[in-house]
Amino acid sequence: MNELIIVKPEKCTGCNSCVRNCPAPEANTVKKLDNGKFIVSVNPDKCIACGECVRTCTRGARDYIDDTEECMSFLIKEKLILIVSPAVKAALPTKWKGVLDWFKGQGCTIYDGAFGADICTWAHLRSIEQHTFGNIVTQQCSAIVKYIETYQPQMLQNLSPIHSPACCSAIFIKKYLRRNNHIAYLSTCIAKKAEFADTELIDYNLTIDKLMDYFERNGISIPVDTSEGYEYRFDDQQGQVGSVYSRPGGFRDNLWLHDPDINIATSEGVHKVYDELNMYAKMQESKHPQVFDVLSCEFGCNVGPAAKTDQTLFDVMDVMRKVENEAKNRRKSGFMGRGEDKLLKRFDEELRPSDFVRSYKSTVPTPLPSQQQLDSVFKKMGKLTQEDKEYNCHACGFKTCKDMAVAISRGLNLPENCIVHAKSTMGSAQPAALGSSADLEAVASECREISEKLKLDIENITSSTDMIGESTSATKERVSVVKDLLQNVVSFCSDNPTMDSDSVDQLIGILNTTIEAFSALDDNVNITTESSEAINKSVTKINSLVESINKALGKSAE
Repeated sequence: MNELIIVKPEKCTGCNSCVRNCPAPEANTVKKLDNGKFIVSVNPDKCIACGECVRTCTRGARDYIDDTEECMSFLIKEKLILIVSPAVKAALPTKWKGVLDWFKGQGCTIYDGAFGADICTWAHLRSIEQHTFGNIVTQQCSAIVKYIETYQPQMLQNLSPIHSPACCSAIFIKKYLRRNNHIAYLSTCIAKKAEFADTELIDYNLTIDKLMDYFERNGISIPVDTSEGYEYRFDDQQGQVGSVYSRPGGFRDNLWLHDPDINIATSEGVHKVYDELNMYAKMQESKHPQVFDVLSCEFGCNVGPAAKTDQTLFDVMDVMRKVENEAKNRRKSGFMGRGEDKLLKRFDEELRPSDFVRSYKSTVPTPLPSQQQLDSVFKKMGKLTQEDKEYNCHACGFKTCKDMAVAISRGLNLPENCIVHAKSTMGSAQPAALGSSADLEAVASECREISEKLKLDIENITSSTDMIGESTSATKERVSVVKDLLQNVVSFCSDNPTMDSDSVDQLIGILNTTIEAFSALDDNVNITTESSEAINKSVTKINSLVESINKALGKSAE
């Protein structure tokens, strides 16, 4: 699958919000940049494109890709078929009709995705009646399908073989209406692009978010319609109660409308449904409901990750209630299981359920690391006790430290990204740093004491050299050099009461130069007057003091 979720590294702060909210355990990869900054990238092979990270990233570091730009470029050259998800009514309650009118104005043919949902309901009802399949998990949600294919492939035997409403619509248009134009699907879903790539039934995935951005960038104004009617002049029959598929439990309600005895359980929302799918995979088949109706988005497709809507949950519920009432009024002959449903009778006469069956791609899940591998990772994280291994602070984004260790073992995360590990490292380094600082202070104090003694010997040498006079020009020159160097030592020690490593290096350099100068001076003063003896004594003392300084500096180096 091509990359659908993209990352803007310059905006990523490494806060791990995407990891925390992502239901796909291998979709995110933590990287550490050269400047020490952590960022989280996406592994497209393991991402299910649910879009939860796009929805929850407060820094705008996550975005997604759809086909809006490509579709609009194609629309300039050729006419399109547009299938419209029922969710557009809830996401754009005052503009959805204007959007469809704009596409009609471009020569497009418009079909109601709710009609495909009605076909989907019919195909499931007939398959349940004929025992074509056993207990099923619904598959109208593309993110759910991708999750099962990637992380729970053993559940493919339970995944409903009936196509989603979008693809049921496309099959009806291609096979029964014999239309061969390119097809675009307008919805609030990012993951539909992956479904269309797998089934090759629909060419373009348009999302409301990107489409409205396109209109705004190109100065296209969509008129506002405040009327509360939810009927529209589609180019074929408008759907009936399939219009509520986009709300939580919408598929369930369609089945119960015709057979209230079907055992159906529901689940929705990334923080619930995927855990329950994992639970489903471990359960005995005898405990499964006949139908497990599941959606990735907590409030259904109506508030999908690409909805770009400011509608509240209650606004959406109000729209769906009106849409459902209007759809039920279009159902002639029969309501809530009473009488004959003319639409289903038409499907029985005109359609074949086998035309609406799909297949899935099985994958091999990444094996879990062994306990030995996990122990090695825990050691790198600085977690040696069982209490440490079960700290579970969630700062890394994972629910447990074990989940984090698994991610590190798979190369998806780093031990340094564990906040407990980072605090532990900083805590152990602080006493060592404080100890090093205290040692340097002791060395500096010792150097200051020795420098005071040096000062006295320098005064003795100065008075003796005055007595020597100008015995030789070479002696005078060397005395001047030595005097300057010794004054430099004293001044340096006075100016640097607290020494760091750089100061120590500078002092060593000055002292080495001084020793060399003394050696040359010693050669000359041996042939001078008695004053040279006094100088020699002072030189001996200074050599001893210099040796003491070197020892002190040696302690610092240690």
